[in-house]
Amino acid sequence: MLHLRLIVPPDRTRAAVEVIETTVGTTHLVVLPGAAREPSGDVVMCDVAREAGDELLKGLRALRIDQDGSIAVENIDLSLSTRADHAEEEAPGEPADAVIWEQLTGATHEESTLSITYSAFMILATMIAACGVVLDNAILIVGAMAVGPEFGPLAGVCTAVVQRAPKLAARSLFALLVGFAAAIVATTVFSLGMDALDLFSRDRLDAPRPNTSFIWQPDPFSFVVAVLAGIAGTLSLTSSKSGALVGVAISVTTVPAGANAAVALSYGEFSQMWGSIEQLLLNLFGIMLAGVLTLYGQKLLWRTQRGQWRRAPKA
Repeated sequence: MLHLRLIVPPDRTRAAVEVIETTVGTTHLVVLPGAAREPSGDVVMCDVAREAGDELLKGLRALRIDQDGSIAVENIDLSLSTRADHAEEEAPGEPADAVIWEQLTGATHEESTLSITYSAFMILATMIAACGVVLDNAILIVGAMAVGPEFGPLAGVCTAVVQRAPKLAARSLFALLVGFAAAIVATTVFSLGMDALDLFSRDRLDAPRPNTSFIWQPDPFSFVVAVLAGIAGTLSLTSSKSGALVGVAISVTTVPAGANAAVALSYGEFSQMWGSIEQLLLNLFGIMLAGVLTLYGQKLLWRTQRGQWRRAPKA
C-alpha cells in the first residue's frame, strides 16, 4: 500500500476528504485541522492500495493541492490492519500490475538529470569496460555494465514519450548523449595514457578476443536482447522491483560498446570504432522502443482491467 500525507488549504479540505472517501481502496483517513505551518493548512493523511493510487492522485491534483499545498507519497512496507487488507481487496487489479505515473515520472526525473555523480559513474564504468576489452576479460565487462547508470535516462525518455512530457524527454536525451560523449572522450584519453604506460597495446586490441569481440560486431541478437532487457527494465521500474535492474544492466552492450569505440579510436582502428558505435545505437534504440511499447501496453492493460471492474456487478 501507499501512504499519502497532504497539506491542504482549508477551503479545499472537505473536497479532498470527499475524493479520498469515494476512491475505492482507501483507508486510515486522518484529518488534522490547522496542523500545517509551511505552507499553512490542514494535514490530511490516508493509506491507499497501490492499484487505486494513480486515480486518487489525479483527483487530488485536480483540486490543485500540489500547487497550493503538498502531496507526499511513501511506500508502506508493512501494514498490520484488517481494514487495509479489505481496502486492497476492494481495489481493482493487482498491486504488481499498477503503475503510479506520478511516482514513475518523479523517479525518472531524478535518474535522468545530468549531474557530476552521473557523469562520474558513466566515465568510470566505461574505463572499467575498456580494461575488460583490452584484456578480453568478461568479468570486467559485466562489472562495467553493472556500474553504468545509463538506464535512468533511457527510462526517462520512455516515460516522457508516453506521458507527453517534452521537458523530461529533452533532459533525458541530453544526459544520455552528453554522458556517453564525455565517457568516450575521457576513455580515449585514458587509453592513450595506458598505452604510454605499456598496459594497453594495439596488438591486444587486434588479437582474437573470444569473450568480447561481439561488442563491435552487432547482429540481430543484439537487438533482440536489447528489446527483452528494455521490457524487463521497464517492468522493474513500474512494479518497484528494482532488483531486476541489475540483470537488465548486465544484459545490454551499451557501456562496453562505448569503451571499445574509445579504445579503437585511440589506435585509429576505425572499423572497430564504427562497429562499436553501431552496437551502442542498436542497443539504445532497442531499449527505448521496448520501454515505450511496454508502458503503453501497461496503460492499456490497466484501463481494461479498471473498466471491467467498474462494469462488474457489486456484491
